Parts: sequence; C-alpha cells; structure tokens
Amino acid sequence: MYNLLLVLLMIVSVLIIIAVMMQPAKNDNASTALSGGAADLFSKQKPRGFEAFMQKVTVVLGILFFALSLTLVFISSH
Repeated sequence: MYNLLLVLLMIVSVLIIIAVMMQPAKNDNASTALSGGAADLFSKQKPRGFEAFMQKVTVVLGILFFALSLTLVFISSH
C-alpha cells in the first residue's frame, strides 16, 4: 500500500510540473514592475478556455498531492 501511494505521489508530482509549465505566461514588462501594476487593477477578467482549464487541473493536482502526502505520513507513522 505504501509503495503504491508513493508511486502515485511521484506521478502526481510530475503532472503538477507539466501542468504549471503549460500555463500561459503573464506578460509583465518593466513598466508594470515600476508602476506596481496599477494599470491592470481594473482590467481583471476571468480566465477562459485553456487557461481556466489548466488552472483547475493544477488545483486538483495540488489537492491530490496534499492528500497523498498526508496519507503517506499517516501510514508511515503507524
């Protein structure tokens, strides 16, 4: 059981890395660094399409990673 969960944790870890790297990059330039991003304050929009999907996948994989980690700690302590 422990080995199966450990393998699942490794697979989820690799999938998290892939999911984070596939997310679209935010184009921040030098002007937003100097102004503190004040121009983008009122232009926030909900992510749609691929970006929204990748955010949901990342959140689900993060929760799964956390749950598997806690389960492994519980099993190893008993």
